[in-house]
Amino acid sequence: MTISLYAALLILFYIKLSFEIIAIRKKQKVGLGDGGNRSLTNAIRAHANFSEYTPLTLILLFILEFQGISSWVVHTAGVVFLVARVIHWQAIKRENLKLRVVGMALTFLVLLGLSATSLIVYIV
Repeated sequence: MTISLYAALLILFYIKLSFEIIAIRKKQKVGLGDGGNRSLTNAIRAHANFSEYTPLTLILLFILEFQGISSWVVHTAGVVFLVARVIHWQAIKRENLKLRVVGMALTFLVLLGLSATSLIVYIV
């Protein structure tokens, strides 16, 4: 199944985001919350935002793949979503609003595309 590739890559990225939080917590000696540290706040938000959008995307990818959608659709959506999440993470890390908008726009594009495709497959 094609989705297993993207699930694995996204989980590895999730772990990377988690380790980033741990490293900042250790360096700043913050056990809970953000301790008023802006870089920790940003890392926590990047991690949380990733956690909010990734499960929905993986569910839609799984459903479509299970329904026999072409593997190029899954690959395209998987690659674009992964790139979108990396862009979004870098944007939050650098506090770059324009880049963050790009990351979120690509994320929404993937979700809308997968949702529309799922509805079309259901109707047809």
